[in-house]
Amino acid sequence: MNITTFAFILGGVCLNAVAQLLLKAGTNAVGVIHLTPQNWLATGIKLATQLPILGGLACYVISVGVWIIGLSRVDVTIAYPMLSMGYIISAVGAWYFLGEAVSMQRLLAIGIIIVGVVLLTRS
Repeated sequence: MNITTFAFILGGVCLNAVAQLLLKAGTNAVGVIHLTPQNWLATGIKLATQLPILGGLACYVISVGVWIIGLSRVDVTIAYPMLSMGYIISAVGAWYFLGEAVSMQRLLAIGIIIVGVVLLTRS
């Protein structure tokens, strides 16, 4: 995999992880969602007016385009497992930006993912 292809794949993964972080930030602002027949429309409007949620959705749309370009350059058996890097990016982002806890077990799992991604990119 050349550097340009890797950049497209990594770009898609990063945009996807950022989308997750933005969606979580938006839901943090709204609070726990309890949908009922009486409040589904009001809840939908409340969610649709959260800037982090709109930003997250925009990141998803852009990531699909970037991902398609990456897929056109590399086998899906290489590209798809690279999505696991999103776990690493989102865990670090959730810890840094959202204050979520990252336990030793999670750090060990992230380390295993990193080893897998390195092995995959070298194949």
